[in-house]
Amino acid sequence: MKYSGWPDPGELVVGKIDEIEDFGVFVDLEEYRDKRGLIHISEVASGWIKNVRDHVREGQIVVCKVLEIDEESQQIDLSLKDVNDHQRSDKIQEWKNEQKADNWMSIALGEDVDDESYTAIANELIGAHGSLYDGFKQAAIHGEEALEDTDLSDDEIESIVDTARENVSVPYVNVTGYVDLENPSPSGVDGIRTALEAAEGNGEVPEEVDLEVSYVGAPEYRIEVQAPNYKTAESQLEESAQRAVRAIESEGGSGEYHRERRTDDE
Repeated sequence: MKYSGWPDPGELVVGKIDEIEDFGVFVDLEEYRDKRGLIHISEVASGWIKNVRDHVREGQIVVCKVLEIDEESQQIDLSLKDVNDHQRSDKIQEWKNEQKADNWMSIALGEDVDDESYTAIANELIGAHGSLYDGFKQAAIHGEEALEDTDLSDDEIESIVDTARENVSVPYVNVTGYVDLENPSPSGVDGIRTALEAAEGNGEVPEEVDLEVSYVGAPEYRIEVQAPNYKTAESQLEESAQRAVRAIESEGGSGEYHRERRTDDE
């Protein structure tokens, strides 16, 4: 996604070197639509420069700092020397992440989505989470809840969440569900305990998954799962609940799985 408008002075921008002259370097800004900047020779590198081409080459991707903007003359003055290695690395990674998110938008909305709709939906994600990438990342971790404060339609939210969960890699995700366990049969509390042990996996939970079952209030128990990705977390949560329900039913009791905690008056 390329932004309309102008960058701000002091902002770091990604650009591709388009033209090299004796007095400086012209750069096409990769993040802004139809915007081109100039790196004066004095801003290419520190110290005296004999030949600009000793420092840059055409087609090179660079990270620059915006020095000044003159919208009337359509001029953007940039500096290459004012960007350190750490800033350059972080900005390039941010730019690559946004490129990924741009592709995810095409998957979620379809290749034939019009520019106006694309921009409107992208702005909702950016407004809610600061960037397209972070919008998809939060959707992968938290699902529909991550987008509930946006003006996106239910269909748009569902499509974004589905796409995020298929494509976004996150360090880990946490999911929570609840299971109600009741056992009026003679096995009573022992039957409940058997069902809880089944929920905890009896050694069947994968090593990369952390699963914990805790008491909420009769007859409700909380199941919390931490896993490397959403699909694994969700499947382990459901399998845990199903094991508990099967176990309590085999004891003569009953069980029910639900995602939200029951209120006192339910």
